Amino acid sequence: MMSDNALLQCQEVSKQFPVKSGFLGKKRALTAVDTVSFSLGKGECLGLVGESGCGKSTLGRMACGLLAPSKGKILLQGRELPLACAQSWAAGRLQMVFQDPFSSLNPRMTVAASVAEPLAARGVGRQERLQAADTMLSLVGLEGVGRRYPHEFSGGQRQRIAVARALMTRPDVIVCDEPVSALDASVQAQILNLLCDMQEQFSPAYLFISHDLNVVAFMCQRIMVMYLGRLLEDGPRDELVKHAAHPYTQALLSASLGERVTGAGSPLQGEQPSPLHPPKGCVFHPRCPRAEAICRKEVPEWRVLGENWRVRCHFSEGVA
Repeated sequence: MMSDNALLQCQEVSKQFPVKSGFLGKKRALTAVDTVSFSLGKGECLGLVGESGCGKSTLGRMACGLLAPSKGKILLQGRELPLACAQSWAAGRLQMVFQDPFSSLNPRMTVAASVAEPLAARGVGRQERLQAADTMLSLVGLEGVGRRYPHEFSGGQRQRIAVARALMTRPDVIVCDEPVSALDASVQAQILNLLCDMQEQFSPAYLFISHDLNVVAFMCQRIMVMYLGRLLEDGPRDELVKHAAHPYTQALLSASLGERVTGAGSPLQGEQPSPLHPPKGCVFHPRCPRAEAICRKEVPEWRVLGENWRVRCHFSEGVA
């Protein structure tokens, strides 16, 4: 959904990567993200869910300024986002929490130095930076640990450190890329509650990326469903979870929630096609139990189902 008052906007964004395939190494274009549009409001938590390899992380990195889109625009408060955010007017306003907390922290730096690093670009003095880092570490439940190194912490503790670092510049937007998928279930709950507490205290907007619909439904007020680089459904959490319109969303519900819900379909069969050879028409039709001839030929248009709720399917009824 697009909004004139959005904090972050993606407008018809696509991302292609050149790859070599075949015996002769012929160059082809792999489309990781295909014509995606959405907006993120201030203080909102927007979920992005889909299977591994569907383009979620690529879209997240573009939204954070780490990758440049091949087509389309990304706007932050109406201004086009530059690629080198750390050296522009967008410095500090966008941050990211990565999936693997260990690889995202420099093993040769103390955790206080890592957490304080975003303030260095703003010219904050070293002592002041370290004091601010110690304060932030205390807020995320790690008091008095600033002089230790990443290898001395558990996975959950390292993710708390990553959250602290992301919050240091008081960003407008934090992209959370599978922030709990590498953690045990009990630790996942702790990190999710921490993210909720930090959003209540500092009011960042979250773009929350996950393959787990349970996690996304817990965190987010609105959910986008992605498949093979395209958004297929986008709507308020309650409506989407209770009355999913797209067969892919229904299959995710059936697989993730572990219980029968209205509209939940049968579990998915087969595997996601290669983005090097995407299906014609609706990208989901090879795995869709409702697919008909039109699905194999024509790309479905967005249909409006209700307020802030839309679906891309030939057989979902829209409303005026």
